[in-house]
Amino acid sequence: MRIQRKFRPEFKRQVVEELLSGISTPAQITRRYEISSGLLYHWKRQYAKGCFENPPDQKAALEERVRQLEQLVGKLTLENEFLKKAVQRSLEPIQRNGSSFSATGTSSKAPKGGAN
Repeated sequence: MRIQRKFRPEFKRQVVEELLSGISTPAQITRRYEISSGLLYHWKRQYAKGCFENPPDQKAALEERVRQLEQLVGKLTLENEFLKKAVQRSLEPIQRNGSSFSATGTSSKAPKGGAN
């Protein structure tokens, strides 16, 4: 009785990508790796479905990372909007007067009173 071999997903992905790239023919690949053509085309169908992409534990980690990044994007968007409004408000007095000086009401006259 023949022992059933097990192949890692990385190996399967490598073999299928070699097939899809056109570097080797299916016959060359099956001889080189000592696999059947049926198995090669089975792997090809699995590859098309995305079965060799990421193991489930990596998928969960990637989903968590995406969630964190989406949260950060939301926070940065709010900060960006806040800063835009702050800049707009700080420029309003300048735009109203039409000059480049701020409209704080300061005068060049000396203040009255106080210690001389």
